[in-house]
Amino acid sequence: MVFEKEASSSAHVLKIPPFLGEDTPLLAKPGHRHLSSQPKTFANVFIAIVGAGVLGLPYTFKRTGWLMGSLMLFAVALLTYHCMMLLVRTRRKLQDPLVLGLSNLSSFGDLGFAVCGPLGRFSVDVMIILAQAGFSVSYLIFISNTLSHLSDSSSTTRILGLTSKSWYLWGCFPFQLGLNSIPTLTHLAPLSIFADVVDLGAMGVVMVEDVSLFLQRRPALQAFGGLSVFLYGLGVAVYAFEGIGMILPLESEAKDKDKFGKVLGLCMAFISLLYGSFGILGYFAFGVETKDIITTNLGQGWISTLVQLGLCVNLFFTLPLMMNPVYEVIERRFCGSRYCMWQRWVVILGVSLLALLVPNFADFLSLVGSSVCIVLGFVLPALFHLLVFKEEMSWIGMVLDGAIVVLGIVIGVSGTWSSVMEILAPKA
Repeated sequence: MVFEKEASSSAHVLKIPPFLGEDTPLLAKPGHRHLSSQPKTFANVFIAIVGAGVLGLPYTFKRTGWLMGSLMLFAVALLTYHCMMLLVRTRRKLQDPLVLGLSNLSSFGDLGFAVCGPLGRFSVDVMIILAQAGFSVSYLIFISNTLSHLSDSSSTTRILGLTSKSWYLWGCFPFQLGLNSIPTLTHLAPLSIFADVVDLGAMGVVMVEDVSLFLQRRPALQAFGGLSVFLYGLGVAVYAFEGIGMILPLESEAKDKDKFGKVLGLCMAFISLLYGSFGILGYFAFGVETKDIITTNLGQGWISTLVQLGLCVNLFFTLPLMMNPVYEVIERRFCGSRYCMWQRWVVILGVSLLALLVPNFADFLSLVGSSVCIVLGFVLPALFHLLVFKEEMSWIGMVLDGAIVVLGIVIGVSGTWSSVMEILAPKA
């Protein structure tokens, strides 16, 4: 999805040179604020959460077992919803005229600054940079691996010392330099509809193919993969549901804010069922042969090729949108909120180099989910909520918030270590 996991840590607007900013429909205009109905809010939440992470779920279910993976997925969805609502309640408390009456709390970073000062905003800034850059790295891994698979190139085949994956990645690099140089997102905005259609269409095609293959092959399956892969599966599940950075802006744009929690809950339940079905069907179709990117399990027919190429094109144009919050933070902190092209080029070079070092798509999803996504999605929301409501909360509420913070830190540290070891381990 184009707006998947795109988050900003500040309400500050980038200062764009006049000759570059004549047409900026993505920037809100004073007096032209259109609030979203409940169906539109549902759609916006869906867009903000669902993305490329779903493609790694079948492989994760192979590792964890389909039942263990499903239970883990639904548990993460429930906790993610709870933490999203903690953010919403915290902002509403700070905006209450009888408390502080703060009005400029439109983003996660603004809330962090209101609760913890500069340290709060800095923490959110760092997590958003790492998360968004991590999402972009996973996109490049998907694109290069998928194109290498479609060209039927062996991972050991080298041309001038470079693998086919490296050639495809560096082939995308100059075009990404151009796309990431766009200061506003005006020319990329129309691709959002295309991305949504491609994502949903691709998932539909893959799930239909999975059902057909399962009925033909009926491979051996396992329900539980053991505790040794618990942290691995948890990291991927957290990554798949990461979208908390967009919740405050979406709640601000909701017309009926009293029903935002209900709409968010229904959307999270729907996404959970979609994710669970996609992961289970993918694993059921291929069993132990399930690969880290489920689309590479499909045959070489024209439908499979179109699906994979469509996803590559989608993520290719989505990557600049994912990187935009990174540029917003860097340019706000180091360039006086002014556009800086050379810094963008250096960042996208670093992202490309990192993508070359990580061979497995699902392994990297687990790493990002276990590290920054757990902090951003669980630890910080619970911590901010605890600090704001501590004087009026019951001891049960304080224990619950504290438990989320402590559990998030423990799982984050251990999960990050487990994911790094998985990435470094030799693959068969």
